[in-house]
Parts: sequence; C-alpha cells; structure tokens
Amino acid sequence: MYIFPAIDLYDSKAVRLLKGDYEQMTVYSDNPLEIVRDFEKNGISHMHMVDLEGAKSGDNRNYGMIEKIRESSNIFIQLGGGIRSMEQAEKYLGIGIDRIILGTAAIEDEDLLINLLKKYGEKIAVGLDVMNGVVRTHGWRKSTGVSLNDFCGKLNALNVRTIIATDISKDGAMKGTNIALYEELKTLTDADLIASGGIHNMAELQKITDLGLYGAIIGKAYYTGDIKLSEAVKYEK
Repeated sequence: MYIFPAIDLYDSKAVRLLKGDYEQMTVYSDNPLEIVRDFEKNGISHMHMVDLEGAKSGDNRNYGMIEKIRESSNIFIQLGGGIRSMEQAEKYLGIGIDRIILGTAAIEDEDLLINLLKKYGEKIAVGLDVMNGVVRTHGWRKSTGVSLNDFCGKLNALNVRTIIATDISKDGAMKGTNIALYEELKTLTDADLIASGGIHNMAELQKITDLGLYGAIIGKAYYTGDIKLSEAVKYEK
C-alpha cells in the first residue's frame, strides 16, 4: 500500500476543507513547497494534490504553484481538481505530473475520459466522490444522481485502472473512514483503490492495509499531527 499525504491548494496556499465545505476552510501553510520537503524528509514517495479552485470552477489558478512543486521534487504526484479538457490534462502531464485525476469530467464528458485513457492509460485516474451512496461533482457541491454501482460499472467498461474514492461526509471530520464503502467497492471493481476521507489515526491505516487497498490518502491528520508520516510510511509494502 502507498501512503499519499495530501496538499489541497487554494490561492496557492495549503488548506483543508471540512466535509467539502469551502466556507469551512483552514489555511495550514502559505508555502506548500515546505510541506513537500517534509513529505520527502519522512520517506514519502507518493503524494496527492488537489486544486480546490479548479475543482470548484474549472479555473486552474494554482497552476503556477503546482508547477513549482513539480520542479522542486521527484516525488510521485497525482493531481486532481478542475481537469476538464484535453488541453488542461496535457498541460499537467507535460510538466511531469505522474497521474491526473478526472472527477467532474469523468461524469460529464465521457468522450474526454475515453480519449485520455486511450492516449495515457494508467496516467489517468478517476475521483469517485460519494455522499450517501450517490456520486457528486463540481468540488463535491453537485449531486449527479448516479449510484456507486452504476458509476463503477461504467469505469470497469472503460478499463479505468485507478480510483480515488472519498466519502465526503468523512473528509476532514477526523472521525474515521468509511471502511464499508471500500469493502463494497472491492466487490464492484478490480481497479487499484485509494481510500480518502476521515483517516485520522494509525488504527485506521491498519484497517485499510488489512483490506488490501492500493493506497491511503492522509489529509487533515497530517496537519494536526495525529498521524506522523515517519510512522505511516511503515505501512508501505
């Protein structure tokens, strides 16, 4: 399992939202580059990054900071947030982002997803953001009405190889992750699954490890110190 500590960008700062609410935002650092250096210092090989302004509006205002982070580090970066065109996707892949994540576009523009998968294969992941069993888009603010089962069926048919699954109701709440969601997903897809949302202590990481998932995203718990990356990285194998 890979450990993916997360940086969520808003106005080129590292922030966290509570349950996807842009009105409940905490700024943790004005210099995300320092955070990446801390990841590397603790032996982290992979990281997860989201352009929150991009996710909300499709406007990639944080491109400059993303480019600086890519240039300053050899860490594996998967990036999501507002990637809704071939041009945007190729812009990020062109600067060396290792894997990009389609969220809203995976629902609303199947042709884009198909074309990117044909051209870039495993460099394309899909973000599956769920609340009460229904997939949501546009920075988690819009319900699609699409069920988990139906969406996974579509992704399987397209041979999507990596899915980042988030229970929005758990994200940033520090009250535990939705293990039942990942158990269900394992029956719905054989893609590599990355758990996200509510992972707040080492016991949670152990549960995810026991499920045999591909990865786990560490968000708020890193910033509050509830999970030490030097300990979390021991779960990588």
